[in-house]
Amino acid sequence: MATRAGEGHGARRGAQAAHGDDGWGGDTPAPVPQRLMAAATRLFAERGYDRTSVQDIVEAAGVTKGALYHYFGSKDDLLHEIYGRLLRLQQERLDALAERDAPVEVRLRQAAADVVVTTIENLDDAMIFFRSMHQLSPEKHKQVRAERRRYHERFRALIEEGQRSGVFSDATPADLVVDYHFGSVHHLSSWYSADGPLTPQEVADHLADLLLRALRP
Repeated sequence: MATRAGEGHGARRGAQAAHGDDGWGGDTPAPVPQRLMAAATRLFAERGYDRTSVQDIVEAAGVTKGALYHYFGSKDDLLHEIYGRLLRLQQERLDALAERDAPVEVRLRQAAADVVVTTIENLDDAMIFFRSMHQLSPEKHKQVRAERRRYHERFRALIEEGQRSGVFSDATPADLVVDYHFGSVHHLSSWYSADGPLTPQEVADHLADLLLRALRP
């Protein structure tokens, strides 16, 4: 069975962070929240959310349950934050790309490629979330859906801008174009392999090109 790009790398990132080797140098331990997040990410990816206990996480992170509850409150909070950190990164990057002084087709292509690259680079986070999203509390589930909707609306606005100006075809509703692209993004964790023939950027370029071709007048 092929190794998913994020799983192996994520497990190594989690192990390194839990033992203080995550950019902090020497034997200096990483901050407790970072160690907890790294341990939770590694364990959720390897075992699944359901089969990972709070005790498993704190033992892997080398902290107490009191420390976990001080920073996160619950295992549910850790799951929410795993996706939240990826979505915040992608939202910041999309906002910056959308506001650039460049033709709309350039901005859309860059945004379409960027979400692919950042998803592959954080494939554990994306895979864990889409596999376990239904296990969030109703309140957090609603919050995440609102955050995702904001991202999709900003992406859709680029498509609509191009359609209004005649750069893109308006034969297909912008909402369907968004669903088309993000359907591909959401399935990356099920097939992308770090050992495969394509780099993350090459995958991103191909998918971005497909999107632009679908919008060609």
